[in-house]
Amino acid sequence: MRSTLVLAGILVLCLISAGCTGTEATEAKKEVCIGYVTWDCAIASSNVMKLVFEEAGYDVDMIAVDAGPLFQALARGDVDFTTTGWLPHTHESYWDQYGDRIDYVKPNIPGAARIGLVVPPTYVTIDSIEEMNGVTDRFGGRIVGIEPGAGVVARTEQAIDEYGLNYNLVASSSAGMAAELGSSISDEEWVAVTGWSPHWKFGRYDLKFLDDPKGVYGGGAEDIVTLARQDLATDDPAAHGILTRFEWTAEDIASVMTDIEGGMPEEEAAKKWIDANRDRVDAWLGNA
Repeated sequence: MRSTLVLAGILVLCLISAGCTGTEATEAKKEVCIGYVTWDCAIASSNVMKLVFEEAGYDVDMIAVDAGPLFQALARGDVDFTTTGWLPHTHESYWDQYGDRIDYVKPNIPGAARIGLVVPPTYVTIDSIEEMNGVTDRFGGRIVGIEPGAGVVARTEQAIDEYGLNYNLVASSSAGMAAELGSSISDEEWVAVTGWSPHWKFGRYDLKFLDDPKGVYGGGAEDIVTLARQDLATDDPAAHGILTRFEWTAEDIASVMTDIEGGMPEEEAAKKWIDANRDRVDAWLGNA
């Protein structure tokens, strides 16, 4: 009888031990935090990467902040990474301030990004920023911007100064800018907005960038870049490895943006793209 009780006690202890081990394993689940700005492109790519990291076994947090605080958070290590740094031009001032404390992982859309002043070409008859003062009244003396502090807004403030434009830059949001652009096009009203590509609006509307002979907006295409906190590569080589393999195209991100803008929930649009591009996602995960 005593032997039976001892064996039973040992069995109970083993079961308790196994239960505790299981709890510890659950508590030790990997975590990652994605920082992003609430631009359409950042929402699209961040949701795709959220699902990719969840597939890799991570709990994922997504933190939405403005561009300046995002770079500050990366430099402090408060977020693990972002997929939408625009360099070398759009976020130049933030990179100059914080770049020495941030890991420049790699471009994930190389050479396909552009910012500038955007107009509908079918009835707006100018082609260059230099021509804008000759048609100030047609534009109502306004340039429709997005959030203060965004790189394209800072460049537009610089353009107003360097080109001597007699215009007011009206602060809005990405969604607000797109809504005003759409309503102006419907009424064939002249409108100039702070624009960037890739963006779904170029698929929906006929649009053009105004020429920028002074090169205020950077003189052409730039990269969309993955940036990470400096210690991520040593703290979590597996997570950093996914980021080093992550690369797609302007057409890829535009397809996710277009689905979201059309009313599809963000994660559903991300999953749709992932399901249609399984081979590439497997490569990012290191399974290919």
